[in-house]
Amino acid sequence: MYTTLISAQQLAVELKNPSTVVVDCRHDLMDAQAGKNAYDTGHIPGAVFANLDIDLSGSKLDAAGVFAGRHPLPKTEDLLAALRSLGINQDSQVIAYDAHGGMFAARLWWLLRSIGHAQVAVLDGGIAAWIGAGHAVQTESVSLEAGNIQAKESLTKQVNVQTVLQNLQASADAQLQVIDARAPDRFRGENETMDPVGGHIPGAKNRFFKDNLQADGRFKSAQELRDEWQGLIADPSKAIMQCGSGVTACHNLLALEVAGLGGAALYPGSWSEWCADASRPVASGAA
Repeated sequence: MYTTLISAQQLAVELKNPSTVVVDCRHDLMDAQAGKNAYDTGHIPGAVFANLDIDLSGSKLDAAGVFAGRHPLPKTEDLLAALRSLGINQDSQVIAYDAHGGMFAARLWWLLRSIGHAQVAVLDGGIAAWIGAGHAVQTESVSLEAGNIQAKESLTKQVNVQTVLQNLQASADAQLQVIDARAPDRFRGENETMDPVGGHIPGAKNRFFKDNLQADGRFKSAQELRDEWQGLIADPSKAIMQCGSGVTACHNLLALEVAGLGGAALYPGSWSEWCADASRPVASGAA
């Protein structure tokens, strides 16, 4: 069973397993059609396509009609419906991949874990690693028989905006460490193009999700990740991962799991929800 990462060589073997479901999660935050277009151009044989905006996200407005971020979590029943439509069963080994170092595939990884499905992994290096290893792609769309996946006890933790707000007032020994996965310039409040306000949550530290990767787009070793992350957080169970809209924060959560440092929580609304209310404090600069 693969629960964090899988190599292209391992996937080539795993594809022979009839219970394996491969999901193409390619996306472009600036072009909603780019992921499906890339899938149509060529994808891993047998892979189905999941749309970040439709399959892996919920309504941008919460039950009270308040903006909840650019990519809120889907309701459990909607997530299960989407996963079943992808052909995912209770016993499926799910492999998620993209072309972006895992930044979108990690979202599906986290979502499946959030409903208790442990047998899900991200293709290390994405489709570039698959093609680079000499494996073929196909252009025909794939549709699988509806799956039967059910929700079980969650393997993840999450916090809401109220918890993050309350955390700002907590004593030093009780305060949770917020880690922001966005690029350093956006963290500093510079070059903001996705959200209406630049900056970061006060007290947050910056760990750009791409810092989890080697130059070839594959994840760093477990030991290297562990060494780097332990310089940021003393106790993962007292850490909150966020980003712009709750997507790349999942990449940091995957990196922590690879490093053997599981237990951190996700703030799904992230910066896009936080900055939508002018009453919430905003910090800028590198610290």
